[in-house]
Amino acid sequence: MTLDRFITVKHKENKPKIERLKEILKELGIECARTIEEKVDLQFSALEYLHKNLKNDELFIKLVIANAIVSYQLTATGEEWWWEFAEHFSLNPPEIGIVNAYSRFLAESKTNRRLTAAKIKRLEKLEPFLAELKLKDLKNYYYSMTSLRNDLAKVLNSKRNAKTIVFAVKMFGYAGRIAFREFIPYPMEIEIPDDVRINAYTNRFTNELPTSFWSRIAKEVNIPPLHIDSILWPVLGKHAEVKERLKKYCSKAELIFELASL
Repeated sequence: MTLDRFITVKHKENKPKIERLKEILKELGIECARTIEEKVDLQFSALEYLHKNLKNDELFIKLVIANAIVSYQLTATGEEWWWEFAEHFSLNPPEIGIVNAYSRFLAESKTNRRLTAAKIKRLEKLEPFLAELKLKDLKNYYYSMTSLRNDLAKVLNSKRNAKTIVFAVKMFGYAGRIAFREFIPYPMEIEIPDDVRINAYTNRFTNELPTSFWSRIAKEVNIPPLHIDSILWPVLGKHAEVKERLKKYCSKAELIFELASL
């Protein structure tokens, strides 16, 4: 294959599909994403459950960040993992430290059994950073989530757009919304989590890198990438309860289901 031919293939796009994608996203808007996050996403429900039982905003937010950092290579769905997390720490709040607590939790987990030694090492890097944070610091991060993204990447020696880093910011946003009772949209600068599901969906439209493609789309439709992720995931997943919630709470559910057929 010649270089010119490679460049043509590399940047080939399905323009009619992309235009319809943008039309739907513009009609849905950020408020639809918020509805999905707060009423449809079972992970948000799990965090509400944990927050209610812990009765400690600072510990709650720190646990959410820690859990997001080890949310990869799961042995069940993300929804099942986050509910196992919420139920476990509702009954067993950390007494000595997060690393110690997770050493016990992951050893017994049914939904996160892989690479546990590597995950504990990540938490060992993270714990000193979290230990220094007070509730006021966490609230400052809620108003500047890009700063949290940057600091987490530095602490964990990861790229700023690494999947677990941006996912940690997304879940932190959920936790901040619950603890501080205020909705702050995600920053446009934080990229979409580049996972298998998003990769496969992106390939329907373009050969462009998913992170760059969705960052461009985000600016055109004025919806930050993390909120676009929230709109897409219910119809790209297989969780029946999620789809039922989508029909119940979203007045424009038919448009969201159309996204799955593009």
